[in-house]
Amino acid sequence: DFEKKFWKAKSAEGFNNNLPTNSKDPATRIFKIAMNEVIKTKRQSSAVQAARVERVLEIATDDEIKKIEKNFTFLATVGSTAPFIGLFGTVWGVMNAFMGIAATGNTTLAVVAPGIAGALLATALGLVAAIPASIAYNKFANDLGILANKLEDFAEEFSSLLSEHLESKG
Repeated sequence: DFEKKFWKAKSAEGFNNNLPTNSKDPATRIFKIAMNEVIKTKRQSSAVQAARVERVLEIATDDEIKKIEKNFTFLATVGSTAPFIGLFGTVWGVMNAFMGIAATGNTTLAVVAPGIAGALLATALGLVAAIPASIAYNKFANDLGILANKLEDFAEEFSSLLSEHLESKG
């Protein structure tokens, strides 16, 4: 876990140098961006450096959360629209059943069954798409909330640690 390794590290710069450059881990990317800002602003006053790093941490954290959130739209769309598409198919199937009755004047199962079968199939397909999409969306949204809190907490802790370090130096 990134945070455990970070808190065990002897120095932030040494830890930064040992991290992979193209990590997929959001916490690693946030930290690397913050450390680049620390290095870039070394010659500035402690207050300016701390403020800039804090701002970079906020932006990087927001960017990482947005990257993860962007894929939620598809799940939300499927979860909310699939039942209506299934309902439309149901109505269409029932209409076909009634049109079959009207065309033949007969209400036997052979006349009604194809339309009703189509209606039930459409309903089932809508639910088969909507239920897993809704479950996945809710799980991922919950997981994102937990991850976002962890990233924001880490960013705040790192910012505070840096501020304390800069205050003790200057």
